[in-house]
Amino acid sequence: MKTADVVVIGAGAAGLMCAAQAGYRGRQVLLLDHANKPGKKILMSGGGRCNFTNLHTEPANFLSQNPHFCKSALARYTQWDFIELVQRHGVAYHEKKLGQLFCDHKASDILDLLLAECEWAGVQLCLGTAVQHIEREPSGGYRLASDLGELHCEALVIATGGLSIPTLGATGFGYEVARQFGHSVLPTRAGLVPFTITDQFKALCTELSGTSVDCSVRCNGQVFRENLLFTHRGLSGPAMLQISSFWQPGDTLYIDLLPDRDALAWLREQQSARPNSELRTLLGEVFTRKMANLLADNGFASRPMKQYTPTELETLAERLSSWALVPAGTEGYRTAEVTLGGIDTREVSSKTLESLKSPGLYFVGEVLDVAGHLGGFNFQWAWASGHAAGQVV
Repeated sequence: MKTADVVVIGAGAAGLMCAAQAGYRGRQVLLLDHANKPGKKILMSGGGRCNFTNLHTEPANFLSQNPHFCKSALARYTQWDFIELVQRHGVAYHEKKLGQLFCDHKASDILDLLLAECEWAGVQLCLGTAVQHIEREPSGGYRLASDLGELHCEALVIATGGLSIPTLGATGFGYEVARQFGHSVLPTRAGLVPFTITDQFKALCTELSGTSVDCSVRCNGQVFRENLLFTHRGLSGPAMLQISSFWQPGDTLYIDLLPDRDALAWLREQQSARPNSELRTLLGEVFTRKMANLLADNGFASRPMKQYTPTELETLAERLSSWALVPAGTEGYRTAEVTLGGIDTREVSSKTLESLKSPGLYFVGEVLDVAGHLGGFNFQWAWASGHAAGQVV
């Protein structure tokens, strides 16, 4: 039987961070992953540039049924701590917008950084290694049946992530382990995910596929100001991904296509100043010509501005500033950036990330019921939770 002080299952962002921290404390660490490469989600994130943290990270940027849980780890390993690590490794980066930090070159810079940390800390990384069975030993510690044979460890860390993007190897393994040791797993669903549209707006979305527009979107008391991207399946872009985490099937989205204007006041001004101009002409000065024409042809009945009654102008303004639509659904885990729900954090220590049900068992990263907004927040949770557990395992 192979023995280690710590076994970490999952060589993603949280697992790599946790393993390195434990290794630096002199712990003998074995890092396992069933995939053939580590950090696959890191490599594809941020369009291949990895949005590795956000300057404005705070607990309010995270969703959880236990919203106070994330505070301790985030306070003890902040975005500034990870930025310092990035700078120490000489990784060039830039702020894109809204505090989002990206690599100048490629996402592999972040993965290489983490792998270097693990190597320097003496971590043994074993890829292509699945775990078939786990049991707690009467004397303490855990016994694992794996592709490496039988393993024994004092501390076991589950860093296997959620269900997002199964093509990268995502499975429900972490949830199964949690349930095995008495933990509750809250219902999961796809978050930060594009919407699908099947009603009368489907043709509009298809025609405008690839068109991006600045907007404000609201649903269930949440509002996000970002770009909307039309796709042949429906609606994507940062604004839609953000609001998707708060949307439930059947809910209506309200989209303001003129977020910097009072739509009614603008229409009245245009009617007064340019009575002979057609509505589609005016819309063409705000949106692309194609979008203006399609909007005009989809319920706006374009004609000279002087021909609109005050009531009709109010209706037009409402459609522009509060376009109401009910998505058919989302694209699901296939393209979701994060999994909402997961292991109930009320059964996990917020300071150490240790199970309150089974001593020596730890959970870090996305497998827990903690999910961040779009923009680097989920990576910061991975770094913070991995670091917190790595200090004590």
